[in-house]
Amino acid sequence: MNEQIKQIAERLRGLRDVLDLTAADVATECGIALADYEKAESGESDISVSMLQTIARQYGIALDTLMFGEEPKMSTYFLTRAGKGVSVERTKAYKYESLASGFRDRKSDPFVVTVEPKGEDTPMHLNSHPGQEFNYILEGRLLLSINGKELILNPGDSIYFDSNLPHGMQALDGKPVRFVATIM
Repeated sequence: MNEQIKQIAERLRGLRDVLDLTAADVATECGIALADYEKAESGESDISVSMLQTIARQYGIALDTLMFGEEPKMSTYFLTRAGKGVSVERTKAYKYESLASGFRDRKSDPFVVTVEPKGEDTPMHLNSHPGQEFNYILEGRLLLSINGKELILNPGDSIYFDSNLPHGMQALDGKPVRFVATIM
């Protein structure tokens, strides 16, 4: 797995050590399957942003601390210049660029997400997390599944949904998709 995933896994272990918790404690308190949490902490598999957000909220820390190893410092505003957001590539298929990484105590987490195309036979990975999500398509076409309903989003389309429902996405037409995602 890539170096960024391993660094996130180290930060998860460090947080757990500082709080003197077992992996089972974290999994139970965050409503995550123990096997999924242990995979994330091992650094050998993908770690969803929603899992990191759940853990960050449970323990009162900034999502950026887990994702990027940096504490946000700004409280009036935080400017992110085009293409200059702090970025993490969780896998070759997904890249997240934070648009508010320096703003502390924020109520939502906005990202520019890039989804790379996969083979048509590759099953869609479904995810769910507490809260709500907003996606605005910048370029490419996206197949979005929400609770079994499949929707195709084109540039300029947006969707706001209950992220507690199982949802997943796939780039269409063999081309990457870029969109703004805000997780609340």
